[in-house]
Amino acid sequence: MEVFIGRQPIFDEKEQIVSYELLYRSKNMNAFPLEGVGADAATIDVIINSFLAIGIDKATGGAPAFINFTEKLLFSPLVDYVNPQEVVIEILEDVSITHGLIERVKELKKKGFKLALDDFVLNDEVTVYDELFHYIDYIKVDFLITPLLKRMEIENKVKSKFPHIQLLAEKVETREQYEVAIHSGYVLFQGYFFEKPQIMRAIDIPANIINYFQIISILKDEEPDINILAKNIEREISISYKLLQLINSSKNRKKSKIRSIKQAIVLLGLTELRKLVYLLAMRELNTHEQTDTFNELVVASLFRAKACEKVAKLNYKKNFSEYFLIGLLSLIDALLKRPMHLILRKMPLSEEIVQTINGVETEMTPYLQFSEALYKLDWDKLTELSQQLGLNQEKVFQIYDETEQWAREVIS
Repeated sequence: MEVFIGRQPIFDEKEQIVSYELLYRSKNMNAFPLEGVGADAATIDVIINSFLAIGIDKATGGAPAFINFTEKLLFSPLVDYVNPQEVVIEILEDVSITHGLIERVKELKKKGFKLALDDFVLNDEVTVYDELFHYIDYIKVDFLITPLLKRMEIENKVKSKFPHIQLLAEKVETREQYEVAIHSGYVLFQGYFFEKPQIMRAIDIPANIINYFQIISILKDEEPDINILAKNIEREISISYKLLQLINSSKNRKKSKIRSIKQAIVLLGLTELRKLVYLLAMRELNTHEQTDTFNELVVASLFRAKACEKVAKLNYKKNFSEYFLIGLLSLIDALLKRPMHLILRKMPLSEEIVQTINGVETEMTPYLQFSEALYKLDWDKLTELSQQLGLNQEKVFQIYDETEQWAREVIS
């Protein structure tokens, strides 16, 4: 599944990039779709695609990201899923300015967020601006459609009473508008005069939403069974991949190498795992079309994983979870349409797992080769590997039947 975001830089007075606004894009076209996508779904997509598909460091180069939040999402747990050091919350222009909003803004400030008012215009009917402005860091003014007098109202109010607020001129399209903005006290600038939004894209793995709900039902328990939880996550390649990505990108994680999904869960923690699963489930409710080729790759990945694990157990390998991982991730390059070495270097896996998947001969290699041959029913290769792994023909048939049934049941 190909995913996209738009990225438009925000400049300071020296015309240096200080931030980016991340925008929803549904395809490789530089425009928000006119229909079919709600504002809530758009924001959720931007967050997931930026942080988990593309990578926030790649998307912003370490600069903070301005992201639009609807009224519903402002009051939702979505804000708990993002790092306040990485995201500036843009309060959309249609959000009602009420005492309830001010209380929520106070909470967000305590969490460490910076806040922006998007496409802002003063409304004579609103009486609580002074209270709200104490907690606002940026006000974005649309230079394309906001009349001069309306702009001056905002500028005068901010300069006279709220000098901590940075004025951001957006939709600046000419040198004249840029110079007027500087003269009027604006310190940040965004628009086609500087640069159009760039389209960034990546390949993501669609999920089986039923598996997500099964995982959510387990996570509802205060102290869920980690073994059962790990087994359910192992059945879902999408969440396994994102779980490993999230651990690798965490600035607070220890430099541990992951040897199993269970270890990944323990390292991340149940609180963070719940956030990840709930956020992904929200997005996956907008289901994406999956091709037969994609589904077959998922089946093959699951088949390899379970076959590796079964043979490892038969050979009394205590680290059989590692064998499951090499099978599960062995086709991740085909699923994501990216070079394997680029994917694996972003995942906190043990060196032996990485080497095995990359084709370096290790102690685990025959197990992966066996799983590949078994899926293809390559009998010449199976005969050779079965002898090496101490498996008779009856046991090979049994492994095939059990593994094939398990893999098909997972995605059916």
